Formats: sequence, C-alpha cells, structure tokens
Amino acid sequence: MAQIDAFFKLMNDQGASDLHMVAGQQPILRIRGDMERVKYKVMDNDELKTMLYEICPEPKIKLFEETGDIDFGYHIPGLARYRANFFQQKYGIAAVFREIPSTILSCEQLGLPPVITKLATLPKGMVLVTGPTGSGKSTTLAAIIDEINNTRSDHILTVEDPIEFVHKSKKCLINHREVGAHTKSFNAALRGALREDPDVILVGEMRDLETIALAMEAAMTGHVVFGTLHTMNAMKTVDRIIEIFPADQQGQVRSTLADALKAVVSQMLFKRIDKKGRCAAQEILICTPAVRNLIREAKTYQIPSAMQTGKKYGMATLDDTIEDLLKKRMISPDDAYVNCIEKKRFLKFLKKPPSDFTDAG
Repeated sequence: MAQIDAFFKLMNDQGASDLHMVAGQQPILRIRGDMERVKYKVMDNDELKTMLYEICPEPKIKLFEETGDIDFGYHIPGLARYRANFFQQKYGIAAVFREIPSTILSCEQLGLPPVITKLATLPKGMVLVTGPTGSGKSTTLAAIIDEINNTRSDHILTVEDPIEFVHKSKKCLINHREVGAHTKSFNAALRGALREDPDVILVGEMRDLETIALAMEAAMTGHVVFGTLHTMNAMKTVDRIIEIFPADQQGQVRSTLADALKAVVSQMLFKRIDKKGRCAAQEILICTPAVRNLIREAKTYQIPSAMQTGKKYGMATLDDTIEDLLKKRMISPDDAYVNCIEKKRFLKFLKKPPSDFTDAG
C-alpha cells in the first residue's frame, strides 16, 4: 500500500470529488464543491515529491521532469480509480486527484432525462457531452456506454487520457485505450479505430482540429461517436467546432457537421440546498432536420429558439432546467443566477444584488 493511499481512503469516506496536494501546504479536499483543509502536517517539496512519485509510472516521471505537467490514471482495487494530474508551480510540485467511482451508475440512477438514455440506441452519428471541468461529463458518458453495453451486441472502443470509468464487457466487446500508454495520441487512435471494426467510439476529449475532423469522419461512415468538449451550451459547441477550422473550410465543415451531429448535452453541477450532494442541470439539443438546416445555413444563433420549440423531442435549454431546479428548491437563487445564460430572467429570484458586481447593471 502506497503512503498516499490513506488520503484516497479519507477522500472516499468524506465523499470528496478532488484531492489537492501542494508543496508547502496542507492537503485539501473538495467536498460538494467547497475546499476543506485536511488536518495533516505541511509537506515540503522533497517530501511530497517522494510520496507522489511512489504511485507514478516511471515514463510519466521522466515526462514530468521534462515538461512540468502530466496526467495518468491510478487504481486502488476495491476503492476507486483516480485521474491524476501533476504540475510544477512556484514552490515546487503539486497534484490534483479526481475520484472516478468504481460503480457505474445508470442513466436512471443519475436521474438523467429519458432522451439521454435513448442516445444509446443511435445506429450512427456524433453525440457531444459538454461543460466545464468537473461538471460530470464523464459520469454521463459512462452511463450511456453502460446502457449500450447492456442492450446491444457491439464493439465499443474508448480512447481516453487517462482511462476513467472501466467497463466490463457484457453484451458488448469493450476495448479501453489510454493515450500515452496504448496509443501515441487521440489522432493516432482514431485513425487506427477505423481499421479496428468498432461500432461505438468514445473519445475522451476533442482537443484539436484533427481529432474533431476524424471524429466527424467516423460518425459519417456508420459509427456512433461520443466525445466531450469544454463548452458551456449547445450553440457555443456548434460554433466552437466550426471555428476551429480555417475560414476557407468552414462552409464544408458546417455541411458535414449538420449531417454527423445527432445531439449535444451541455451540463453543469450545482450544490444542492435541500440535502447533501450535487445535482446536474442539462441543456439538450437533438439534431432534428430543422436544427440541421440551422447549422448548415450558419444560423446557430437560432438554436436556443429551436430548443424551445423542440421540447416534444426531449430538448431543453439550460436556463429552463436551472429554473426547474430552482423552483423545486434544490439549488440557491444566487447559484442559479451565476450559472444561467439569460441573467434578466433570474434577477427576480435574488434577494440581494448579484455576487458578481459586473452583472449589477
């Protein structure tokens, strides 16, 4: 047992999502969104480095000492998996660990809308789950992949950096690949994937033009592709994909994306006020023929209106979902205001001026 494993046990016992370890400071846990210090001694750089290097693969240590940044996965059998990030900062080494639960919850257990479960039935096309860091994107994707694993007889190929949720093959055959350990890059893995007979491809993160282009190509050639982006809503997701390409290619990309994209699920997590825990607010865009035309004709600014009129397909805007959680008294008015899109709509719920003074006008 590594010395640091005691902190992971504490993290699990406290229900923390993240563990921060920084040279010259006490360890800190993020519990339900709040940072809480652990009653433990302050470790200097050498002491913390020794503790962290004990669980780090040798090639990753070499890379860290060359670049000052690394990501990798760490697993404690019977407890959980952890996504680790080491980085160099002014006073020495620092690390952040995100807990990945060993149990994969179903869409129903997570309380996801029924339309998200239906995404597991798609025969082809691209589905994007978006949101800020720590918004539960991986958890939502894991639930969809688990639904496919339970209901279809397919080959699922995942490409992640690092591997997060580990799925056991049930009705499906599942192969997990980790960037750096099993493949050189997301691009290389996607190029290879088209020769590996997959039905479903999960791309952990669409970081660059080539990865996005390869994902769209896979979606257009009979595969279901699931991926993530760090965008805040459906409209910005579509714009981000198009804008990453050179201007002279954007017309063709719009046409390809309109045909390839099936759905965008944008989500963020809120601290609950009715009980301990957090809940997700989701914006859901389903690419109906009308939505595909908006993408093709560069009218993405009309996507929010299309979601309002597309509720029968399971569509929902982020603000509608946030207001629903607010009216159920699950989240605070201040949290709702800070994270909503249309600020004027939520001003009436505030009992005092916004905490963000730049919104006060």
